[in-house]
Amino acid sequence: MTGIVTLTAAGAIDATYRIGTLRRGSFTRAESYTREVSGKGVNVSAALAAGGADTAAVVVLGADDVRFARAGLTAPLLRIVEVPGATRVNTSIIDADGATTKVNAPTPPLSLEAWDATISALSEELADRTEPWLVISGSLPELAGTGALVDLAAVRAVARQHGARIAVDTSGSALDALLADPVGIDLLTPNAEELSAAVWRPLHTLGDVVAAAREIVARGVTTVLASLGADGLVAVTADRAVFARANAPSVANTAGAGDAALAGFLLGLAREPAADADPLAVAAASAAEWGAHAVAHASTIVAGPPVGIRAVVETSPDLSRVLTEEGEA
Repeated sequence: MTGIVTLTAAGAIDATYRIGTLRRGSFTRAESYTREVSGKGVNVSAALAAGGADTAAVVVLGADDVRFARAGLTAPLLRIVEVPGATRVNTSIIDADGATTKVNAPTPPLSLEAWDATISALSEELADRTEPWLVISGSLPELAGTGALVDLAAVRAVARQHGARIAVDTSGSALDALLADPVGIDLLTPNAEELSAAVWRPLHTLGDVVAAAREIVARGVTTVLASLGADGLVAVTADRAVFARANAPSVANTAGAGDAALAGFLLGLAREPAADADPLAVAAASAAEWGAHAVAHASTIVAGPPVGIRAVVETSPDLSRVLTEEGEA
């Protein structure tokens, strides 16, 4: 069975507070509060499931929160790797204007035994599927006692063993390490700031983004899907650049939009195209529509597929277009 397995090596509980006005240093009582198992890979799997895909989310969670996780809406998707203690909590504060202030807890280190258990869980889930995708999402923890991040070499080896294509959505030192040896990565999904940092220069125009993405492609990545915030997104290969943008019906929570866009891109790739369809354009449009759909959700977990949202797609985009949200490293 074809499917998509996601890896969240640093699982989280997402706590979302909705308030009237955020004032630094003052007391504020929330108007509402939600709590859900999250982490970028879990968000991606939730969106994939909402789009009808076969998916499993391998996620590392603290033992204190496993009962809560197994009672949640995403429980059927979760392949939990249990570690001692509590799961980190990531907090989003959304004010009346729709602005999201986000504070993520530090990522706790992972023992070698827990990392080995994670690799085993990935291998089992991939073995259940033919021609699968493996999506590596979010922060990577340090391997306890080493001061170094867990090594993705074992993850990439398991993917190769099962014939899986690899998509990666990470940042910071984990992205730096990956970009030092990105050969074999099929899809990389940086935002404008991360792409700017990767090429050591600011990105002012769509052409700047495409040129930067092509540098990453030249290192061995097949496709770069660059998220540009309100400016849309662009899918870049060695010889193509497809731009897509969709308007959100409302803005409730910007957290999780990138995860939904990644899910949308994979759903678009899996869709049976019309005879005259451009597969890259179909995938880019799907990514933009799912991202806009996610922004309209108060939760980081989307509840269903986009309805009534249609992306504008440009297969020969204007590369001189100035970005309203420039990528600055």
